Amino acid sequence: MAKMQITSDENIREALRRFKKMCDKEGIINQAKRIAYFEKPSEKKRREESRRIKNIKRSQKLGISGLASPARSQKSTYSKYSSF
Repeated sequence: MAKMQITSDENIREALRRFKKMCDKEGIINQAKRIAYFEKPSEKKRREESRRIKNIKRSQKLGISGLASPARSQKSTYSKYSSF
């Protein structure tokens, strides 16, 4: 749940902008939109799968992945047979 305190010298517009960013970061607005309408189970699975793939690609791009990338697994397989 998003909670924030406004100081006496803070502008209302700045506080509202900060609150919107906080709600967006926590996913409150997206969750409310998903709950507002019925979502078929197949659509939910498709959305979660696409999010999972997006996260995997992002982590591979940054080199954070715990899984071996396909290029690394091929190199290790071929390194047994090559004389490089």
